Amino acid sequence: MVKLTKIYTRTGDAGTTGLVDGSRRSKADARMVAIGEVDEANSAIGVALLSVEGAIAAQLTRIQNDLFDLGADLATPGEVEGALRILPEQVARLEAEIDAMNAGLSPLTSFILPGGTSAAAHLHLARAIARRAERAGVALAGHEAVNAAALAYLNRLSDWLFVAARVVNQNGASDVLWVPGGVRSTR
Repeated sequence: MVKLTKIYTRTGDAGTTGLVDGSRRSKADARMVAIGEVDEANSAIGVALLSVEGAIAAQLTRIQNDLFDLGADLATPGEVEGALRILPEQVARLEAEIDAMNAGLSPLTSFILPGGTSAAAHLHLARAIARRAERAGVALAGHEAVNAAALAYLNRLSDWLFVAARVVNQNGASDVLWVPGGVRSTR
């Protein structure tokens, strides 16, 4: 368990931060950007949790813990014995939950605009931020080793958040459908 007795350390005042392996990186480094995007996705999920309850709330709480694991995974470059890594089983769990939620939804006939209920809007915002975290992870993986399961987890997470938004939108009844060109003036 982590024990923090002092919140500020002053070690980052020069624009660097420490990683699990003891190395220091610029706070603008691609690895730190990816970690920050995961943190932002986690924060957006925290906001979404204010609007949901039941199974989805319990699953989101577990996902928040997974995202801390994912941040630790990203903060541990290379091979470090005992490193906390996202596992393929965590990705499979998201897939099983997506399938279970999706089973009660009607098939999509249009793209869905982010909205409907307040809860769905919060989940869609978290989804968009999770996609950004995924893009940051992919960018990092373009020049450094990244756990493939961590990237897969971020990809599935945005899918999970999309389907959960449909569920809290009264199982899709309150989904706002995209009407291509539907707001254009006819003049």
